[in-house]
Amino acid sequence: METTKCLIIGSGPAGYTAALYASRSALNPILYTGLQVGGQLTETTDVDNFPGYPEGVQGPALMDDLKRQAERFGAVIIPEEISDIDFSDRPFKASTNSGKQVLAETIIIATGASAKWLGLANEAKYNGRGVSACATCDGFFYRGREVVVVGGGDTALEEAIFLSNLVKKVYLLVRKDRFRASQIMQTRIKRIANVEVMFNTELLDVLGDGNTVHAAKIYNQAADLQTILHVAGIFIAIGHTPNTALFKHDLTLDRAGYIKTIPGTSKTNIAGVFACGDVQDNEYRQAITAAGSGCMAAIDAERYLSSQIHKNGIGCIDGPILFNHLN
Repeated sequence: METTKCLIIGSGPAGYTAALYASRSALNPILYTGLQVGGQLTETTDVDNFPGYPEGVQGPALMDDLKRQAERFGAVIIPEEISDIDFSDRPFKASTNSGKQVLAETIIIATGASAKWLGLANEAKYNGRGVSACATCDGFFYRGREVVVVGGGDTALEEAIFLSNLVKKVYLLVRKDRFRASQIMQTRIKRIANVEVMFNTELLDVLGDGNTVHAAKIYNQAADLQTILHVAGIFIAIGHTPNTALFKHDLTLDRAGYIKTIPGTSKTNIAGVFACGDVQDNEYRQAITAAGSGCMAAIDAERYLSSQIHKNGIGCIDGPILFNHLN
């Protein structure tokens, strides 16, 4: 059975940054990557908005750099998934999908959130090569060109508004005959000249040359008509699903399923358990904000452990300490 002062669950910018800071604080962290080693950025090609890379960087390369930097300071990174955690006693007991057990004084959760997709075959084929789930991340690459945004909620309208400042035209495909978005977002989108809203319309397929997207095949239900839109990019904006299934019975989640943290910290409703990155961020969802929150989580964990040192030393914490600062 492994023991550690700090167990980190999940990789990506948040998990790897937490591992870096925890290592430099002598917490000897063990990080379990989960099934998607490196997180969502491993599916991205060009990353131009992460500080320190003036020429940009490939998503997988960025994740490898963060991983190696954490390992340089002693973080142990294991490509395996945590499948169960007992939060009822101290130290916390976690189990992996292979049956291994880990005892941890603190836990940092960095399991991220997964973008929702339509399930089209070519959607996956062109992911990162014309298909994206993040306008803030990738909109820059489509300056002066025409793009499609799919969705009718606040997320889709936010993406369309952001893109309208960069691209020539945005086709906003809304499957139903009305928006699901808030009224204020609907009012804003109607004022933007280069956004064309297409109600009763769905994306049927993504068309390209094998390397980049050239067009979108769409279907208008009301007219019973298929059309080809010649666009350079397609943004799927139908929401994200936080990866919190493992924690839903123990940690406080918001209505969308994200882990709630005490504002300004990474602290959850269980003392010694911290959350960082997209698993607790329904607002920004950027690599750099995830990395920053990973730093916060490691510092919060180190400070928590320091506060628990007493005559019996770390490792003899008497039971779970619960607090109710979250509404």
